[in-house]
Amino acid sequence: MKKKIRIYLADDHQVLIDGMQAVLHTNPNFEVAGFSLNGVNVVEQAAKTKADILVMDINMPEKDGIEVLKDLSGSEFPFKVIILSSYDDLKLIKEVMKLGASGYLTKQCAGENIVEAIQAVENGEEYFCKTVRDKIFSSFTRNNIKPNSETSNFSLTERELEIIKLISLEYSGKEISEELSISTNTVETHRKNLVKKLNVKNSIGLVKFAIKHNLINQ
Repeated sequence: MKKKIRIYLADDHQVLIDGMQAVLHTNPNFEVAGFSLNGVNVVEQAAKTKADILVMDINMPEKDGIEVLKDLSGSEFPFKVIILSSYDDLKLIKEVMKLGASGYLTKQCAGENIVEAIQAVENGEEYFCKTVRDKIFSSFTRNNIKPNSETSNFSLTERELEIIKLISLEYSGKEISEELSISTNTVETHRKNLVKKLNVKNSIGLVKFAIKHNLINQ
C-alpha cells in the first residue's frame, strides 16, 4: 500500500485551515497530520507528527513564517515547506525561497493549486502558482544577465545565463534560437549542459537558481 503524504497546516485563520483540510481530505494519498494557529512551536509540532510537508502562512501571530524558516535554515529540514501568502511581492518570494521553502502559493490560488503543489514538492520539485510564476518571469530584464561572483562558481558563460533567462520566460527552443541567432541544436546543447551543471529538472529549477543568485530584479 502506498504511503500517504502527511501534511501539517499552519495559519492563523481557522476558516482557511478548515477549507484546506476539506480539499486535502478528498485525496486518498494525503493525510492531515495536524495544524497550528500561530507560528510558535510549529517546527516542533510538525516534526512530532512526522509530517512530510508543512503548508505555512507567512503572516502569523507571535512568530511569522519568515522566522520559522530562519529557525530551520542552517540545518537539514525535517520536512518540506510550502508558503502561503496573501501577497505576490517579489522580494518576499525571493526571501522565502532563499531560506529553503520548496513552494509558494498565494491564498487566492491555494484552493485550486494546493493538491498540485503538494504532489510536486513531494516529488522533489519546486512549485509556484501561476500568479507567482508570472510575477517572477516578468521581473527578468535584458540588463541583468551578467555573471557575478556566485554564478561564476558554476562556470556559467554570459550565453548560458541568457539561455536560463529565456527558458524561464517560457521561450521555446525555436524562439530562443531566433532571439540569440543560434541554431536550435545549439540551444538544446546549452539546455542539457545547464541541467547537468545546475542539477535541476525543469524550468522551475532554473527559476529557483535565478532567485538564489540574484538574476531576478526586485
